[in-house]
Amino acid sequence: MRPAFAVGLVFAGCCSNVIFLELLARKHPGCGNIVTFAQFLFIAVEGFLFEADLGRKRPAIPIRYYAVMVTMFFTVSVVNNYALNLNIAMPLHMIFRSGSLIANMILGIIILKKRYSVFKYTSIALVSVGIFICTFMSAKQVTSQSSSGENDGFQAFLRWLLGIGALTFALLMSARMGIFQETLYKQFGKHSKEALFYNHALPLPGFIFLASDIYDHAVLFNKSELYQVPVVGVAVPIMWFYLLMNVITQYVCIRGVFILTTECASLTVTLVVTLRKFVSLIFSILYFQNPFTLWHWLGTLFVFIGTLMYTEVWNNLGSTKSQLQKDKKN
Repeated sequence: MRPAFAVGLVFAGCCSNVIFLELLARKHPGCGNIVTFAQFLFIAVEGFLFEADLGRKRPAIPIRYYAVMVTMFFTVSVVNNYALNLNIAMPLHMIFRSGSLIANMILGIIILKKRYSVFKYTSIALVSVGIFICTFMSAKQVTSQSSSGENDGFQAFLRWLLGIGALTFALLMSARMGIFQETLYKQFGKHSKEALFYNHALPLPGFIFLASDIYDHAVLFNKSELYQVPVVGVAVPIMWFYLLMNVITQYVCIRGVFILTTECASLTVTLVVTLRKFVSLIFSILYFQNPFTLWHWLGTLFVFIGTLMYTEVWNNLGSTKSQLQKDKKN
């Protein structure tokens, strides 16, 4: 029952989170910092109350290790959200972040000296080709949409290139953080809820450097049209409502993934998260009418087939089916 409940949380929380993020980004593309701050603050307060026991519980992993992890996590979160301000459409944002397998494999080979099968390398090649196709076609759209002048078109393209660079940096940094977490958990054991709290609480002072931008967007949010919240019947600026729902759905999404990691194998978690990304992508394209050509669909197909090949879903499903048949005979 708990795994099914967790899958429901992941799909409901993560998919709706993407919707509210796009609603925010479409109205104010530069709102990434206030969104990141709100998410971090909410999860930090919840963790302080229920995980850290109001600061009375000592961490199982020394704070100095969390300081390193937090630096990476804070950087990845800020850069990923800021990329939406650099001509990066939400579908491309989601597809690009699906390339985490590539970054994990590259850094795993370099840092951990890992070696993989030909099947794994083939799957990563598919993901790489898929991301390249989507990125290349998005570049053509950026240049064609900026038709007001040659200089405007070139500047838009440069902003888009900067956005791609930001996403690439965040992808590699996220993979490096994953390897660092892996080594920590081997040394101190798994403490996912504790890590979730410290990863969101310790970076909060860093938002002081972003205070001006956060304040400016808070003022813009206050000026947005009023929205009558259902059930409650209170009228609030609609951008604050979108932000509140984004924060809540982000928390639901994270909690769902946390339950999955404690109840299911890592293969199952990867499969569920991959399918969730695909559903989010389809919804974003259909609901928000984001430009998506046949080439984008082909690239997306490569990305998800490559991801499923990497996790060896078919082999695992086959072995599970054989085991069930064997148990039935016995």
